[in-house]
Amino acid sequence: MSFNTFGHLFRVTTWGESHGPALGATVDGCPPGIALDAAMIQQWLDRRKPGQNKHTTQRREPDEVEILSGVYEGQTTGTPIQLMIRNVDQRSKDYGNILETFRPGHADITYFQKYGLRDPRGGGRSSARETAARVAAGGVARAVLQSLAPGLSVRGYMVQMGSMSIDRRRFDWDQIGANPFWTPDAVAAEEWETYLGAIRKDGNSVGAVIEVTASGVPAGIGAPVYAKLDTELAAAMMSINAVKGVEIGDGMASAALTGVQNADEIRMGPNGPEYQSNHAGGILGGIATGQDVVVRFAVKPTSSIHTPRGSVTRDGENTEVVTKGRHDPCVGIRAVPVGEAMMACVLLDQILLHRAQVGDGPRGRIGG
Repeated sequence: MSFNTFGHLFRVTTWGESHGPALGATVDGCPPGIALDAAMIQQWLDRRKPGQNKHTTQRREPDEVEILSGVYEGQTTGTPIQLMIRNVDQRSKDYGNILETFRPGHADITYFQKYGLRDPRGGGRSSARETAARVAAGGVARAVLQSLAPGLSVRGYMVQMGSMSIDRRRFDWDQIGANPFWTPDAVAAEEWETYLGAIRKDGNSVGAVIEVTASGVPAGIGAPVYAKLDTELAAAMMSINAVKGVEIGDGMASAALTGVQNADEIRMGPNGPEYQSNHAGGILGGIATGQDVVVRFAVKPTSSIHTPRGSVTRDGENTEVVTKGRHDPCVGIRAVPVGEAMMACVLLDQILLHRAQVGDGPRGRIGG
């Protein structure tokens, strides 16, 4: 299978399957001399790993990362960094009943149509398990960003589960880590607890919307036309398994605005231009404005559910499918750290590209 690599200068190649012996990432283009050890990466993997509460799959994976190359005495060497995460709690027998059948809504059928075979054990490369490798690579990216752009932070959170959305008037950054849904709305977290409990009891699943905000992004990164910052972010988020839509800033809602409403007015402040709003999501013409970069993506409901759904077999016979095993009733919960990781990787890649072309900082200084 090709196309398992993303990035331009900071390049990440992920490998491995959901039920194979291990999965991981090869990270190339990391600058030398960056402080890095397994613990610095593990802290991000611990936020994504399964089995942490009743609202996620009960597959028990410690997701312990091993650094096999590219680091010596706690510093990156500039050579490829090989990261490996061993699978220890596979139950491939749970998928015995779908060896000859395709799950509706799942990539089972399209992988077979493309390659003529598929790995039915958890979905192989199409499984959400693949995202553990991205989070590990994102841990490397965060370590580099801490050195190159120390004021930059990336934070993700859930803003919608099914038809239920947060109330932004109750937005509280401190609440994000205080509930199992990574949501900044404490009231919504309580409501979603009941809602998702009923979904799970019915053998069903539900989708979600995740928002990722990057603060302290240097103005000027990104490039016109084909390497726009928002183009790269949209591609990165859309590449996450189960993602079906991406928005930057106001996104689709921009179509309902007038030019007067949509224009983010600018005033001169003590440290340079200050924007009075952020409908653009921190990006104009594919280039960062210096405001918060805001991305949202929609995660579809988990396809592996306990409710019978109509499908076909490889022989073309009509049938019904019930998927056994351990699955997320809302895979969007564990997508939060994945979205953060992809944001970190893209921002680092774009910063390195910017430095290669024009050096540090924006070239045009406004106000002297």
